Amino acid sequence: MGTPTGKKLKIGVVCHPAYGGSGVVATELGLAMARRGHRVHFVSHALPFRLVVEHPNVTFHEVDVTTYPLFKYPPYAIALAGKLVELCVQEKLDVLHVHYAIPHAVSAYLCRQILGDRAPRIITTLHGTDITLIGIDSSFYEITRFVINSSDAVTAVSNYLAEKTRASFETEVKIRVIPNFVHPTNFSPSLRNRDIRARYAEDGEMLVGHLSNFRPVKRISDVICAFHLLQREVPARLLMIGEGVKLESARDLAAELGISKRVNFLGPMTRVGEVLAQLDLFLLPSEYESFGLAALEAMACGVPVICTKTGGIPEVVENDVSGILCDVGDYACMARSAVALLKDDARRNAMGVAARKRSIEEFPEERVVTMYEELYK
Repeated sequence: MGTPTGKKLKIGVVCHPAYGGSGVVATELGLAMARRGHRVHFVSHALPFRLVVEHPNVTFHEVDVTTYPLFKYPPYAIALAGKLVELCVQEKLDVLHVHYAIPHAVSAYLCRQILGDRAPRIITTLHGTDITLIGIDSSFYEITRFVINSSDAVTAVSNYLAEKTRASFETEVKIRVIPNFVHPTNFSPSLRNRDIRARYAEDGEMLVGHLSNFRPVKRISDVICAFHLLQREVPARLLMIGEGVKLESARDLAAELGISKRVNFLGPMTRVGEVLAQLDLFLLPSEYESFGLAALEAMACGVPVICTKTGGIPEVVENDVSGILCDVGDYACMARSAVALLKDDARRNAMGVAARKRSIEEFPEERVVTMYEELYK
């Protein structure tokens, strides 16, 4: 990757550490900035799951949340604000980039109020449920609207999310759309490997996969139900990558349907590209996706995707070109589409080529990271 000339910045990145698209994007963006020579400080209550702090320009700062008998729940937003104040004073940050409005943008605003003229610029990136689920809750609506309007810059990962934010919060603030991106070599068809694939599927079996944080919005049961139908028609195995509150219910459903031996729950993984590249097909039946990063990563591996037609997914997946879109909840549609693709090698391979082409041409790391870098400067 090229390194643009000019001032090297000190950047603070605040994100959720758990499995999920916002944490992935924040981590990959910060690492890309570090490779360009900027000094990047990650801040969270635990090490982000894809963060490897081996680069000399990367430092991780853990937020200590002390438990007091007075509090039923530890006051994380306040502890985070205190850590940000400390970091900004010590490192003299130029930019504080917070991913997810609640609570990160709130903590950043409090930090700025404390520091006054010494505070860095604040960029808030909206990722989806911070707007569509948490932010519109009556308990958080006004404060979410306030921190959006108070940020020095606001970005959203899709046109859909930007418009949804403007409409839901009746704000006139400029929201820049900067999409998610994918690393062209970490997610690539070149990672296909016969030995790795053999760990998960026997000869003559198709390999289907899903990747998410297993929250209710991901409709994990639809993955299991769709696979239950398709494996009746095509010999196949299912790989479930990730973890979350719906993990055990997914295991139970697979057992109830009698397909446990064909479903492999892999848990959270850091090098997911190596597994995604072995797939023949990827399923994402979410209730809502502001973008659909997991689908993009599968596409970059040359894997066709079958997703729900919701949120920002149609901005990522071209229906019947790089993937297939079904209505939310219609897992039978996903199963029928999957069977048709798995039985048609020529069509599946052509769709995989188109998926790879779209991922690296429309969502390349180099261009998207440059958009953020120009915004920082």
